Amino acid sequence: MMDRIKIFDTTLRDGEQAPGASMSAELKLDIAMQLAKLGVDNIEAGFPVSSPAQMKAVRLIAQNIKTTGVSALARAIDEDIDVAAEALKGAEHPLIHVFLATSPIHMQYKLKKDEDEVYSMAVQAVRHARNLSAQVEFSPEDATRSNPAFLMRVLEGVIDAGATIINIPDTVGYTTPSEFYSLIKRIMTEVSGIDRTTVSVHCHNDMGLAIANTISGLQAGARQAEVTVNGIGERAGNAALEELAMILNLRKDTFSFSTGINTRQIFTTSRMVANAINYPIPKNKAIVGENIFAHESGIHQDGVIKNRETYEIMSPETIGREHNDIVLGRHSGISGFKKRVKQLGFSLTKEEFKKIYPVFLNIADQKSEIFDEDIIAMVNDELGKKTDTMRMDFFNILSGNSGISTSTVRIESNNMVMQEAATGDGPISAIFNAIDRATGMHAVLEEFHIQAVSPGRQAIGEASVIISINGRKFSGKGASTNIMEASAKAYLNALNKSKIIGENNEEN
Repeated sequence: MMDRIKIFDTTLRDGEQAPGASMSAELKLDIAMQLAKLGVDNIEAGFPVSSPAQMKAVRLIAQNIKTTGVSALARAIDEDIDVAAEALKGAEHPLIHVFLATSPIHMQYKLKKDEDEVYSMAVQAVRHARNLSAQVEFSPEDATRSNPAFLMRVLEGVIDAGATIINIPDTVGYTTPSEFYSLIKRIMTEVSGIDRTTVSVHCHNDMGLAIANTISGLQAGARQAEVTVNGIGERAGNAALEELAMILNLRKDTFSFSTGINTRQIFTTSRMVANAINYPIPKNKAIVGENIFAHESGIHQDGVIKNRETYEIMSPETIGREHNDIVLGRHSGISGFKKRVKQLGFSLTKEEFKKIYPVFLNIADQKSEIFDEDIIAMVNDELGKKTDTMRMDFFNILSGNSGISTSTVRIESNNMVMQEAATGDGPISAIFNAIDRATGMHAVLEEFHIQAVSPGRQAIGEASVIISINGRKFSGKGASTNIMEASAKAYLNALNKSKIIGENNEEN
């Protein structure tokens, strides 16, 4: 008999706290819908008291996601808890997640409170949250550096106050697998009333031990794991959802655990999140990296040809990277294209297919073979324009190794046409300056990256930027076989996000 492990996904809350990973409410909803399709048990949608944009995102997700739980984070403060409860109205399975630090260093320097004060705050906060929600999770922040005796006292207090989930976070990635196992085991055996709750673990990856610590926690008795897609999050990130799901899926001989994760949705979810926040997936990333099914060594190639299992412990199909049994090119019809897009996990409307198919044909005219990565990039690029109000009509660049680079752009926005020209230190600078002049917006370019998403000279280039406007950072992404066009799309996409978020803030 396998024990069911609940997957609590915090990509949209803890994951979004990674530098430069902020997302609009509408984008968060898109990702939440994909997470529900993936099969997570709970989606932590955000920290609603922290900003109007966070409040809007949590409310939007709570009102639209009905097949999985939706949670909101709150400090152990009545106002935070009230705002979280308000944001979760309409949720089918709402959960208020209350946290309060319990380690000596946090209590002394951050909270400036003693143990008795912290204990009282925790108990009162959980009691208040339980009056507003049937499901309340409590997290003693920095639990792994807390005094064990005080930690146990706090846990018993919040359980008596009504906490239904007790989460033990390794907030700064400090612990080791054996230490964490011992801590969770002690909690399971010594904390009065622990049997009335679900014990959860939330591990950070500062020393590269997040997944190992998470598994140790599960072996010690925890039955919920808090994870993020691609392991994103503050500092070195969190335990990666896809890694935990596949470890438990592949190693049933060692771990008697099951999850509700549909592993065939892993690859699509991973790429969707990476695209949304402009965090390229490292080629050697476990489970979802490009190289996981790539073999260059002659010995490895020979082994895989004879039997794939010689060097592959999972098949591409297991995570949703199905083999391409249709050769896609300029002669491919829309039916073949539709089939491949669906195989890659995208659910598009008829109108979206009609918009994307000409883009596919245009790229097919420029290169002989269309790879899965090309399709993913073009679909994500087109879907990313759904909320864009400013669109590139055309651009032109004059540049060389002498003279001044010059660019002309024409941008359409709400039936208005804006056309401008500008110079720059190089072609990228020139086109960005021209976009600034045409839109009347000015941004500071903080980061700029471009990479090929598939092999060959005719590969699609995927550009990503991070800009700042009035101290706020926004990310953008664009794809094209022309890297100048990809760069312009990415920059304009970021400007669109800044405009949308600015309008949302004015509304709130």
